[in-house]
Amino acid sequence: MASHRKSRPAGTRVAGIRTPALATAALTSVALLSQTANASPSTDDKPSLEEVEKKVDDLYRQAESATEKYNSAKDKTTKQRKRLDTLLDDVAKRTQKLNEAREELGRNAAAQYRTGAAAPDTATFLLADNPQDYFDQTQLMDRMTGRQKESVDDYFTQQSETMEKRREATQSLETLTDSQNDLKSAKATVQQKLSDARELLSKLTAEEKARLAAIEKRKQEEAARKAAELARQQAEAERQRQEEAAQQQESTQPPADSGSSDSSSADSSYATKAEKALAFARSQIGKPYVWGATGPDSYDCSGLTQAAWKAAGVDIPRVTYDQVNAGTTVPLSSAQPGDLVFFYDDVTHVGIYIGNGMMIHAPKPGTYVREESIYYDGESSIHSVVRPA
Repeated sequence: MASHRKSRPAGTRVAGIRTPALATAALTSVALLSQTANASPSTDDKPSLEEVEKKVDDLYRQAESATEKYNSAKDKTTKQRKRLDTLLDDVAKRTQKLNEAREELGRNAAAQYRTGAAAPDTATFLLADNPQDYFDQTQLMDRMTGRQKESVDDYFTQQSETMEKRREATQSLETLTDSQNDLKSAKATVQQKLSDARELLSKLTAEEKARLAAIEKRKQEEAARKAAELARQQAEAERQRQEEAAQQQESTQPPADSGSSDSSSADSSYATKAEKALAFARSQIGKPYVWGATGPDSYDCSGLTQAAWKAAGVDIPRVTYDQVNAGTTVPLSSAQPGDLVFFYDDVTHVGIYIGNGMMIHAPKPGTYVREESIYYDGESSIHSVVRPA
């Protein structure tokens, strides 16, 4: 799926690959000429086919961005609700104990009045705004035993801790309310963007839809060509690495230190985990993309990658802009099966690399989990590659 974004500055590096400015300009010109040649003539105020395609792609991208915000808000809401429930349970238990201690101290206060003066009413103690003031004013503390004083000290400590827990619960409730509002806002945005995209597509004629499919097919062919090129580059790099390793073994140089052994062990461990993650991802091919879904019947992009690595025994965060920080960033030229490939400047899409320039991902609404070139939306859309374990 193509997407309209701000162009990257000429000569910038994308996932370890520097794009020459002149080459980028030339490719852009060719693309524009190709689009112009296939564009429908615009009549009156009706947008051209390419304008419709661009608008639909923009809406899908915005929906995907809102989906990740929804996922993040949902994750925070779930965690915050659990925290609030725990705090409320704690407050209830502490309050019960505090009330019991308060009643006990009230009875002790009444019992200590043995000076001939009228014994204080226990209710006076229980209704006091500040029990500490009550004890100070009546000078009861001076006449209490050590055990009774400890009981009073415990009561006031418990009172202070209960008040603190109540403050935490109040703050937690406010945070939960904010998360729920964010959740509703993101959900409404996703639904609106998808509705707008469907409306635009519904206005296309059968001929326009066929031509749009042809444009998409050409993009896929170009993406496949780029994937094959990357596969050749990676194969050549691997061949050179093996030759250098063989030459090192034949040389008279001393054996490599233990660090090399540790590195090989780490690589083997990662490959084992990656194999499990990929096996899971492949078993999900054909299942529908559903925004906010984490399986087992449907997925969105980050829901799929999270589930795949969980199957390998590795927990990664729920959303793309947290997943991108959950591992080691590597150059695209060094990408290995199992690595996560992230897309777009706002890091709102992700797929799991399977080698040879290909990945498994859940693309967008209306599609299914599938294998596809990592260049499906152009080289400039690739943000970074991350090794999560």
